[in-house]
Amino acid sequence: MTTSPEITVHALLKSSKNEVRAILGGTYEHSPWVAEEFFALHCSSHDDATAGKIDDVRQLFDAMQAIVDGASRERKLELLRAHPDLCEKVESLRALTGESQEEQSRAGLGSLTNEERERFLQLNEQYRSKFGFPFILAVRNVTKHTVLAAIEGRVVSEMEMEFASALGQVHKIAWMRLLAKIHIPSSTGFLTCHVLDTAHGCPAAGMRVHLHRLSPPESAGPVAEFRTNDDGRLPGGPALKGGDFKIGVYEWTFFVGDYFARKNAKTCGIPFLDEVPIRFGIDDPTEHYHVPLLVSPWSFSTYRGS
Repeated sequence: MTTSPEITVHALLKSSKNEVRAILGGTYEHSPWVAEEFFALHCSSHDDATAGKIDDVRQLFDAMQAIVDGASRERKLELLRAHPDLCEKVESLRALTGESQEEQSRAGLGSLTNEERERFLQLNEQYRSKFGFPFILAVRNVTKHTVLAAIEGRVVSEMEMEFASALGQVHKIAWMRLLAKIHIPSSTGFLTCHVLDTAHGCPAAGMRVHLHRLSPPESAGPVAEFRTNDDGRLPGGPALKGGDFKIGVYEWTFFVGDYFARKNAKTCGIPFLDEVPIRFGIDDPTEHYHVPLLVSPWSFSTYRGS
């Protein structure tokens, strides 16, 4: 059973060096020097002007990322080499940090079939031989199939491109770990949607819309039900905001078959589109996520809007 993090960003900035290291030391794999340099730059003097530059978890992460990006190539390479091979079974990796064990378990990397394991081993050996560091991927919210597809695509990259890609993945891992360590008193982000009827060239008024949370598992379930207003938007403002706006995987369900039946649109006896699900992820509690749907009886499209 997981527990919620208790320390806020502002409390962290007033903590001792040992406390900062204990909280942030595992954010970058086996690289506590990032937390130590963060303390030296942002905590040790307790300078209000310096501390004032970091107000939320995004700014905290940006400061840590800047430390890594500003490090020497040799130190970056050490950071990459500190990561484990993803293809190894979790139970056999006694040297893994607790964070890595949890991340790899979620991706199903501890339950590989013999064929999958052989494929991972082959690709990892090819990757490490070519680049000199292990294949790294932020696996907390992906499957073993995604991992295999990613390594197949990246093993053919050129050195400099892959070096940058690997560091990018390290930052993604650090971001997700940081979110699990820092208590966010009130999220500033929010979730909205907008439905447009492209068959009639108008907002889709009166459409039923359901929102479900799919992960993390402990908070999965129905979130809310809506019916769009005359502008095709949700009545009452955002679907999620404040304490309800949490990172995770969500799914909108748009009941377009009912909507087009009310519009008396020409459709088949079995509608080509009836319920349209859109699965999406919320990764940053400080941002606005807008998910519009453009739909006709025969097609739909979506994107992350603003």
